[in-house]
Amino acid sequence: MTTTRLRRALAAGSLVAATAACAPTVKIEAPDKPIEINLNIKIEQEVRVKLDRDLDKAFQEDPALFGTAPTKGKAQ
Repeated sequence: MTTTRLRRALAAGSLVAATAACAPTVKIEAPDKPIEINLNIKIEQEVRVKLDRDLDKAFQEDPALFGTAPTKGKAQ
């Protein structure tokens, strides 16, 4: 019976040692290059609205400048 206990103890010890040897290692390091974030922002619509408003104002102020006949009332 003593040999059985000894074998079990040795088996358990070797199992623990083998499990500890296979433990994964995690290393956290800062990157060598700076982090690059690409933001694709579309601002086309805002620019068009501003230009359309400016053109409407210019047409109302001086329609002859653009070769158009003066219109009665407000421009659409």
